[in-house]
Amino acid sequence: MNHFMEVKIYYEDTDCGGVVYYANYLKYMERARTEYLAGKGFAVKKLMDEGTIFMVLRAEIDYKSPARYGDTIAIETWVRDVTRATMVFEHIMKHKETGRVFVQCMAKAVFVDANAKPKRLPAEFVEKVK
Repeated sequence: MNHFMEVKIYYEDTDCGGVVYYANYLKYMERARTEYLAGKGFAVKKLMDEGTIFMVLRAEIDYKSPARYGDTIAIETWVRDVTRATMVFEHIMKHKETGRVFVQCMAKAVFVDANAKPKRLPAEFVEKVK
């Protein structure tokens, strides 16, 4: 099941031309992944407290059109692939009113312990996040 959230673009999110600064999409991806997991019943803070940390191995962003100051971005997030140690999140970010695509992106995360060593997750987790 896909997760949906919105991000309103403020002046602080933009560059000198009023366009969303390219690296900010990484922050929006992070928020969307966190909310996706929360929607599946897994609070990232609780997982961290229990010794499971997510580290991004890879991120890709295809910029389609610029989001600008005052826009509201509708972010759709889903999991494309999940194993016992990794997850691949997909995101599409669109203009809330028009549906114009701003970016399509993905992030592959690995689960690690407090020492940054890969960690296998319980089968229950893997099944719930699919």
